[in-house]
Amino acid sequence: MKKQLLILMAAASLASAATFTGIITDNMCDNGDHKDMNMGPDAKCVVACVKSMNGKYMLYDAKAKKAYELSDQTTPEKFAAKKVTVVGTLDEAGKILKVDSIAAAR
Repeated sequence: MKKQLLILMAAASLASAATFTGIITDNMCDNGDHKDMNMGPDAKCVVACVKSMNGKYMLYDAKAKKAYELSDQTTPEKFAAKKVTVVGTLDEAGKILKVDSIAAAR
């Protein structure tokens, strides 16, 4: 019985996950535009804002014109300023994306 309940719970959590595509950015440049920062390449700007200015990694979806804070604040560093696909679940307020996985977009 416990095994069946665990399987049912796992299936329910997978069913609620969605796929989001966008650019990994930071909350100081949450629209993915780093030109005004004059820090060189966008990836350098994103990482610097997160590490030295207590920023947060975000996913910017240009189609929806929305930025989502990512629950995983470690993995996005290697994808800074790159287009990615994130599988995850949005919180009820629609602002924090609980990350299940991040991969380079195709």
